[in-house]
Amino acid sequence: MVIRVEQGKGQKDRYVMLSPKLLEILRSYWKVRRPKEWLFPGDRAGQPITRDAVGQACAKARDRSGLSKPVTPHSLRHAFAVHLLEAGADVRTIQLLLGHRSLATTAHYLRIATNKVCATSSPFELLPRPAPTPPPPAKPQYF
Repeated sequence: MVIRVEQGKGQKDRYVMLSPKLLEILRSYWKVRRPKEWLFPGDRAGQPITRDAVGQACAKARDRSGLSKPVTPHSLRHAFAVHLLEAGADVRTIQLLLGHRSLATTAHYLRIATNKVCATSSPFELLPRPAPTPPPPAKPQYF
C-alpha cells in the first residue's frame, strides 16, 4: 500500500503511503483514462506531468474552493506532515515519508504543531508520587 514518487521534491525518488480510499479513487481514474506509461501523463508524449502543471492544478482547486490561503504542493506537503504528527506519528516516520536527510528539516515543517507539544505529558509524570508526609501528632488536650 505504497506509491512510488519519482523525482519529487529535491529530485528524490520516494515511496509514500497509499490509503485504501485513494487507491479506490486512483483505480476509478485509471479505468476512465487508461494511461499507458505514467499514471499522470504530461502534455508531451512519454513524459509525466510537470511540476508547473501540479502547481496550476493546486491554484485551480484553490480558486474553485474559495479558500483564502495559498494552496501549493508545498503547503499540502506541510499539512500532510502536521496532520501525521497530530495523529500520533513519530517525527522519525514523518522524516522518512518526507524524504528528509536531516531531522532539523522535518522540524521546520512541524513548527506550528504546538498543540501537540502542549498536549504531551512529561516523562516525570510517570514517576511514582512521593508518599505524603504524615502530619505531626496532635498536641494532647488538657481539661
